Amino acid sequence: MLNKIVLMGRLTRDPELRRTDSGIAVASFTLACDRDYSGKDGAEKQTDFVDIVAWRHTAEFVSKYFAKGRMAVVSGRLQIRLWTDKEGNKRRSAEIVAESVYFGDSKRDGNGQQSGQQQPSQASYQDAPGYDSAYVSDFAQIEDDDSDLPF
Repeated sequence: MLNKIVLMGRLTRDPELRRTDSGIAVASFTLACDRDYSGKDGAEKQTDFVDIVAWRHTAEFVSKYFAKGRMAVVSGRLQIRLWTDKEGNKRRSAEIVAESVYFGDSKRDGNGQQSGQQQPSQASYQDAPGYDSAYVSDFAQIEDDDSDLPF
């Protein structure tokens, strides 16, 4: 059986980082994901607001490098939680448990912020775990002439 979801959208608020009693990091945030639509019939764009929860290192990564308005690509699984409200009614909530979170934009793009809004302070991808600047200098510009290719 397969339970895999990939979403791309903008964070509607800064991620909220908490810790369990045993010290495990958990971050929750919401993505605003636009639905595809055809503009022929004049239909307006619809947006889904999807709750996301990330655990452990992914939670710490999201809380450190993402903020409201930032574009994110989330890969994970759908989880349905059953719970009881204050009046004793049984409820169901759907959320995505993030397995990985990627940047959906670059810092150059302005983090999706409109002009006049304050930019959140964020570290660049060079500060992200696993980034090694030594590999950047290994690349050189290739100057081949492709004019003789048959396509």
